Amino acid sequence: MSDQTTPADDPLLEAPEAPPVRNAEFKAALLLALMVALVAGAVLYLMYARGAFESTQTLLLQAEDSDGVAVGMDVTFAGFPVGRVRRIELTPDGKARIVVDVPRKDAHWLRSSSIFTLERGLVGGAKLRAFSGIPTDPALEDGAARQLLVGDAGAEIPRLLSTARDLLQNLNSLTAQDSALDTSLRNVQGLTGKLNGPGGAMSLIAGDDKEAQQLLARANKLLVTVDKLALKADSLIGNADQRVFGKDGVMTDAQATVVQMNGLLADARGSLKKLDAVLAEAQAVGANARVATADLGTLRAEVESSLRRVEQLVNEINRKWPFKRDTEIKLP
Repeated sequence: MSDQTTPADDPLLEAPEAPPVRNAEFKAALLLALMVALVAGAVLYLMYARGAFESTQTLLLQAEDSDGVAVGMDVTFAGFPVGRVRRIELTPDGKARIVVDVPRKDAHWLRSSSIFTLERGLVGGAKLRAFSGIPTDPALEDGAARQLLVGDAGAEIPRLLSTARDLLQNLNSLTAQDSALDTSLRNVQGLTGKLNGPGGAMSLIAGDDKEAQQLLARANKLLVTVDKLALKADSLIGNADQRVFGKDGVMTDAQATVVQMNGLLADARGSLKKLDAVLAEAQAVGANARVATADLGTLRAEVESSLRRVEQLVNEINRKWPFKRDTEIKLP
């Protein structure tokens, strides 16, 4: 074995010293300045990304409480952030005031008729939402104060529990041993037992098996009587059919009578035709008489005219003949 040892094998031997770094203080200061510049740039970038240098307008939202609302929470419109909560403060009347910064470039989505809601679900955090129903309304002014509508699903849980408790109590009352439902079920069970018994529905109607048997006996007698009546009715219908529709029945005589009536109607129709001819001749005679009556009227007028002329002539003669005073004229 060799007795020589190396510096690595012998820890007691010291390693040679490294040469000194030139301008170490300057390089350290430069590195420190670079780190400060990087941190400052990151802070400025974060401030820019958070909208610290963006022109904004203020929106004040008032609610009964600010439970679930945190600084930095976004106010969304149609799922897109249009504002950010900057501060939450307490008003003198004990209500919460939420100060929201709205960028100028997104402020046109908010109108004077916009509605702002705070939704608190059973799962997840609260959400601030804005709804603008009429886009043509005037834009929301800077510093406007609006009431925040709160919808809390957790607030309905006590009411639901109370309703469920009342429902369970009503269900217990319905299913109790001496409840109305239990009594009804027992009655139904008794009715079913009577229906399945030997008397069947008759025992249910009569209320007693003995009376049900008597009713069944009477019903059987009534059925026998009905069968007899049905047989008699069938025989009567058969006799009536023979009398009415048989060979020498009523229908045969009725058909013969109808034939005779048709012959009489034919004779009457011929007589009516002859009467129509006589009436036509009578109408012709009447027309001739009417013409003759018209001629007689003309002749009478002419005769009356002639008589008036004769009367005038006689009067004239009597006036001119002084010895004759008798003015009576005798017509032939």
